[in-house]
Amino acid sequence: MTVAESLGFLSGQAAVVRATGLEVHAISAPGPELRCFGEAEGVVVHAVPMTRRITPVQDLRSVWRTWRTLRAIRPQIVHAHTPKGGLVGMIAAALAGTPVRIYHIRGLPLVTATGLRRRLLWLAERLSCTLAHRVLAVSNSMRALAIAEGLCPPEKIAVLLSGSGNGVDARGRFRPVDVAARRAVRERHGIPADALVVGFLGRLVREKGIVELSNAWRVVREREPRVRLLLVGQEDATDPLPAGLEAALRSDPRVHVVGGVPFPEVPAVYGAVDVVALPTYREGFSNVALEAAAMGVPIVASRVPGCTDAVRDGETGTLVPPRDAAALAAALARYLADPELRARHGAAARRWVMAEFQPEPLRHALAAEYCQLLAAARAGGPAVPAAAPSRGVLDRT
Repeated sequence: MTVAESLGFLSGQAAVVRATGLEVHAISAPGPELRCFGEAEGVVVHAVPMTRRITPVQDLRSVWRTWRTLRAIRPQIVHAHTPKGGLVGMIAAALAGTPVRIYHIRGLPLVTATGLRRRLLWLAERLSCTLAHRVLAVSNSMRALAIAEGLCPPEKIAVLLSGSGNGVDARGRFRPVDVAARRAVRERHGIPADALVVGFLGRLVREKGIVELSNAWRVVREREPRVRLLLVGQEDATDPLPAGLEAALRSDPRVHVVGGVPFPEVPAVYGAVDVVALPTYREGFSNVALEAAAMGVPIVASRVPGCTDAVRDGETGTLVPPRDAAALAAALARYLADPELRARHGAAARRWVMAEFQPEPLRHALAAEYCQLLAAARAGGPAVPAAAPSRGVLDRT
């Protein structure tokens, strides 16, 4: 179970799990994402209202409704994703007596929180980890951070293979585009064919580093008259940008703010840019970095947990200190001035994701984890076998 917005990150997993003989159900907040997920994956879906924010009264209702759903389904395994889905799912599954409970850490919002909010987020994560029989982390840096924060003991938390939530389809959807496709996307957004394009894909919010990107952009645009900035994503009222920032970006004729794009069009956007910028403050495991790599596009990202797993600094991209606009500008300018460097890092990035982050091995590793945990529970032994190093579980960042 998870919040509806995250269901897309689980595509393709249900078929592999069903092949082991397990029936799959999905629980999330109601919405078109849930209906589409059920149709695409061939699973039974259940809508339970829940929010991404901390809402105590609504959260208690979500727990009760989830518990009632679980009592009707009586699953052998509950696998919960995202902080809110994890908290609601683990409490409800524990109350329902589910034999195997898995919480999947896909990111830790507490990293950028302060004060009371940070404490509440910490308590929620700690409770989810405590109620789970197994905790999975999407990256080794997330695992290390969860251990360092005291959320989970080392023997309980694992990373499947090289990490990520679902790998990246580098052989299918995310592969380099031809010149015609590249030109078509640029024409659609009013970008000259010979421009050098810096691309950003993600929510247009503070914690994605849009303030720093804006400051770096002012430096880069003065150095290179051909450069354009393409911003793809929506604003989010829960983490708004400073007043006037988006308007200032939109008023720049060399900045192209296109909002969200349909998921099938995302690869073409990567194909239209020369370098991707991701000055984020926090990640779980950067899907943007994997997608850019699969498309053969180098990336400049923050040196934070979740990005350090997805970018090989100086080989597939460049890592810069978070919240450092000057370092971001310097790294972007370096790529823009050196087409050979862009080509070399882009090619190395694609080779890396082809070797380490294909979806099928990760999906089979998850199915094997289910079977192992369920077998242990049925045998009456330890609820969770110790994490096995051979499965790529590392106690490091």
